[in-house]
Amino acid sequence: MTRYGMAIDLARCIGCHTCAIACKMANNLPKDVHYNRINTVGGDSMDTAAGEYPNCTMSFLPVQCQHCAEPACVGVCPTGATAKDEESGIVTVDSELCIGCESCIKACPYEGVRTLIKNPEYYLEVMVGEYDAPPHKGGTVEKCTFCKNLIDRGEVPACMQLCPGRARYWGDLDDPESDVSKAIEGRETVFLQEEAGTKPNVYYLQ
Repeated sequence: MTRYGMAIDLARCIGCHTCAIACKMANNLPKDVHYNRINTVGGDSMDTAAGEYPNCTMSFLPVQCQHCAEPACVGVCPTGATAKDEESGIVTVDSELCIGCESCIKACPYEGVRTLIKNPEYYLEVMVGEYDAPPHKGGTVEKCTFCKNLIDRGEVPACMQLCPGRARYWGDLDDPESDVSKAIEGRETVFLQEEAGTKPNVYYLQ
């Protein structure tokens, strides 16, 4: 049994959005659908500094499904479409079972990490990304999969592969020799919406 998780070093994230684009391409995501996004902290809009000149600051917060140990989305799903894989700890959505009721979206404390796909439209007329990318079915909810298709064949999530700041770490949180465990050791970590009690498996390194 494995407990997959990710650590994101906020000091190393430069807000380049490479991870978001890599995710979008690898998963052949429709227009206006993002599994992974980079929020600008404090600014009024993307890539806008907070504060007033000359005392401006700008930092970034990558946000995606947190693949919680106690996911709020699972218990509210009326069809069992949203489930936690006991072998990997990854929270999944079965598009064949999902009825698009949005119960999971309302229950999730992490705003914007789940999207209701209506009529999927694409920028290109050809499919891009991985050959086994998840299907995108109208009337269903989607979210980050931790690139389970890549994990199953021994690779790492797409968001990690091109990060120029090497801000992301991946692996089994229960394995002290994994990259993610080594990254977390001795570092101050925070979680998104920790008060929600969902026990996220995405750690943010300060």
